[in-house]
Amino acid sequence: AITVDEEKGNPSWQPRADFYVICILSCLPWGGAELAEQVPEEIERVLVGIQAYLSIRRHTSDSGLSFFEDDESGGDVEKDFLEDLWERIQVLSSNGWKVESVPRPHLSFEAQLVAGKSHEFGPISCPEQPELPSTISAVAYGKQKHDAELKYPQRMRRLNIFPASKTEDLQPIDRFVVEEYLLDVLLFFNGCRKECAAFMVGLPVPFRYEYLMAETIFSQLLLLPQPPFKPIYYTLVIMDLCKALPGAFPAVVAGAVRALFDKIADLDMECRTRLILWFSHHLNSWLHRSNFQFIWPWEEWAYVLDLPKWAPQRVFVQEVLEREVRLSYWDKIKQSIENAPALEELLPPKGGPNFKYSGADDQEKTEQEQALSAELSNKVKGRQTAREIILWIEETVYPIHGQEITLSVVIQTLLDIGSKSFTHLITVLERYGQVMAKLCSDQDKQVMLISEVGSYWKNNAQMTAITIDRMMGYRLISNLAIVRWVFSPENIEQFHISDRPWEVLRNAVSKTYNRITDLRKEISSLKKSVVSVEEAASKAKADLETAESKLTLVEGEPVLGENPTKLKHLKSVAEKTKEEAVSMHDSLEAKEALFARALDENEVLFLSLYKNFSNVLMERLPDASRDGTLQSLKSVNGDSMAVDIEEPSTMEVDDENERPKKSQSNGGKTTNGYNVREKEQWCLSTLGYVKAFSRQYASEIWPHIEKLDAEVFTEDAHPLFRKAVYSGLRRLSNEL
Repeated sequence: AITVDEEKGNPSWQPRADFYVICILSCLPWGGAELAEQVPEEIERVLVGIQAYLSIRRHTSDSGLSFFEDDESGGDVEKDFLEDLWERIQVLSSNGWKVESVPRPHLSFEAQLVAGKSHEFGPISCPEQPELPSTISAVAYGKQKHDAELKYPQRMRRLNIFPASKTEDLQPIDRFVVEEYLLDVLLFFNGCRKECAAFMVGLPVPFRYEYLMAETIFSQLLLLPQPPFKPIYYTLVIMDLCKALPGAFPAVVAGAVRALFDKIADLDMECRTRLILWFSHHLNSWLHRSNFQFIWPWEEWAYVLDLPKWAPQRVFVQEVLEREVRLSYWDKIKQSIENAPALEELLPPKGGPNFKYSGADDQEKTEQEQALSAELSNKVKGRQTAREIILWIEETVYPIHGQEITLSVVIQTLLDIGSKSFTHLITVLERYGQVMAKLCSDQDKQVMLISEVGSYWKNNAQMTAITIDRMMGYRLISNLAIVRWVFSPENIEQFHISDRPWEVLRNAVSKTYNRITDLRKEISSLKKSVVSVEEAASKAKADLETAESKLTLVEGEPVLGENPTKLKHLKSVAEKTKEEAVSMHDSLEAKEALFARALDENEVLFLSLYKNFSNVLMERLPDASRDGTLQSLKSVNGDSMAVDIEEPSTMEVDDENERPKKSQSNGGKTTNGYNVREKEQWCLSTLGYVKAFSRQYASEIWPHIEKLDAEVFTEDAHPLFRKAVYSGLRRLSNEL
């Protein structure tokens, strides 16, 4: 094993070396017995080499990709995936390479195989080791390390949900073998969820593996920085597994949910969001099926009403119910929690739009403003054009009522007209988007526009997010305006108790990211097209020159030796391909200019985003937490917020009904007290989102890291803020 000092040498070596070593070790459960029998010296040499590599390899403890926030853990260092696999392979080797979970169908054909012709594998070509960074610096090192980890990803990260007693009858290597089976099935049957579930329940192993199957699927669903496939794929597979194993798997899934719910306060914010989206979809799917009732016993979680409104378990239940309402109907979801009617308090408001100019008694708007709204509504119904409405506003409304009232009346009225359905909203934005753009031409007015959207849809978080997202899509509002609105005082106060502002922010950053990704793909495609067109143009030019060179002299005058018609065709082809090449070059230059501008806008976006994060956290993070650990936040408990409830055993599940031991199914008192004060919980939640955003968009953040280091991630920034960013970027924290 040849290695380099990672701190001073090439940062790509360990991800690359780990990848190759895992590839080798992963083959041994299937081929180790034959190799040990036929080439014992060779396999021993390989194992000795791996042992030598592992003896000088740096342990990887990547908190940035951990499912749980284990910042404060001071116990034994947990083995990483490669160390764990090596330990299992050593046990397998000491047992003579016997693996019951690996079928050996070739033994039935051993005589034919021995007598058959053997074939040698050709040399395997591996990518070259990347060159050292041109400049040795922490930033250059971090960029290359990030690129290397993207190029050599780890296939899975193990999520241990259930106690070891659930799989205690398995040999150490059996877990790895079953995980490999399951991951292969998920890979090859992506898009065929029924076939996927059918193969997953019929693995060729001599033991039951429902718990291991659930852990593997959830480890993929919650895998950071992103799952291998779309989350909906895992949702559908879990549903089909519940149908295929109705007497076993639903209870296992329920046990997994309860175990994760018990540790929800420590679960990574991105994982928490994915778990909410999956669970709400899962519950809603069974809610509308008459042939299979997967009814969740909500009474088990009724105790969350006794917790403070910022307690993660309470927020989790609230967000699951809100997402369920989006997928169903308010009354239907209320009916589903009839065994715990008190939880109705956590349901989102049932009311519809909050139209300021509806004329209702509780709306404190002047008759004049309501008349303006009615007049605008009549103009829209009368199919007046955007230009006509703009003239009416400029000549009649704005001079008398001013900017604020004009904007409020126009935006609220247009939103009300488009409130009947998503199609109505799109129609209004397409027909009268110019009106909004004229009124909200700068960032300050765009923030006011977003505030009007939030006010109109204050009872519907889904429509708030959809409307803002569509407005950004039509370029009526900018991503910077959205960031400013998200960090407005009324939204900052919701950071720890609602996903509403975070959903809007995720959509805005994601849309910006997708634009850059699309431009990259278009530029890559255009470059290939340019090469193809240039080759065609060169060939056409060469053909024309060859034809023109065939001249003969007749009585001293040059005469074409080729057919004049053919020569004319060649000239036409040469001119056409040349024009196509010029046009393709122009298109490429235009796209590259758009891409350069998009990168500049992206830099401004991340600067604004992280400056806002830094500012709000600096205002609220207590000085006591400047030691740079989350434990300092969690240990600041307020007696006034303590709740008199007991605490269930963590991740321990009862054998019969998969309910947590000591829990009360009647919603009585349990041991889930939450004593973190509101201010500290706000900081924990916000830091969690800082880490999640940094991790999700690391590829787009690294190109701008020098600017961010100079303006945001300075020594003046709070250590916990910088630590959250560095953890998300998987950047060395020795600079803190």
